[in-house]
Amino acid sequence: MARKILRGILIVVGLLLAVLAIQAFRYRDTIQRVFLGGVKVYETQPPQLPANLPRPAILVFSKTNAFRHADAIAAANSLFQQIAHDKGWGYFQTENGAAFRPDILSRFDAVVFNNVSGDVFTPDQRLAFEAFVKNGGGFLGLHAAGDNSHEAWPWYADNLIGATFTMHTMSPQFQTATVNLEDRASPVLAGLPPSWKHNEEWYSFAASPRLKGYHVLMTVDERTYNPEGMFGKDLRMGTDHPVVWWHCVGKGRALYSALGHQPEAFRQAEYVRLLTNAVSWTARQTGSECGDAKALP
Repeated sequence: MARKILRGILIVVGLLLAVLAIQAFRYRDTIQRVFLGGVKVYETQPPQLPANLPRPAILVFSKTNAFRHADAIAAANSLFQQIAHDKGWGYFQTENGAAFRPDILSRFDAVVFNNVSGDVFTPDQRLAFEAFVKNGGGFLGLHAAGDNSHEAWPWYADNLIGATFTMHTMSPQFQTATVNLEDRASPVLAGLPPSWKHNEEWYSFAASPRLKGYHVLMTVDERTYNPEGMFGKDLRMGTDHPVVWWHCVGKGRALYSALGHQPEAFRQAEYVRLLTNAVSWTARQTGSECGDAKALP
């Protein structure tokens, strides 16, 4: 009898291990991206750009070497393509990091990091992008572009984004909360109401970028949602919980928005207006911040 019981236990354990092995194989890419430091994919051959690219022009970049927000990326790409079309701007979308070299970047006025995650560039590509921004190029980062998967690149995490991601909400993950606008004179906030409700996976940060002198454009009211992360971690930042901010990087303009995990965000009228304003501002079509535009390298 004991042998039969032991055999039964071994069979059950074997079946469970087999199921786990199958699931691990099935989700191996996600496991690598989320739990094992991300994938290591670095392109060296750049994409072919259109011969005639109208100016202003925006480069929308959505490469992911860590967690991939697939649905949100597709929705945001479509939105920025429509924005560029409506404005008569040049537009190019890629996930090829080799596009980040001086001669290619010089054809664009702003770069959008659409939920970019992980370590996505070679050292030369990093330097080219850094020079692009410091010499007057614009940067607009969305959601995962400011998470903790970028820590291998200190300049990007500390100087371009300027805030250290700690965790996002998990109780529940997606919640509707009230966002409030600040600096109403900013062209980025033109045409927006003083506050509105937004459903999001709410990011928290170790400290407000306001402490570094960055200009906060929008905060979330922690009284309107449950700022609790995994295992009950308290994610409260207090009355100053920024979710959209900007600052100058050399002569360049940098703006980051922590919103945009779900595709519905890119169909919400208020957020569409904010991003339309933001891409115009980062491309130096509005506002006078960060000095005069200069010829890019």
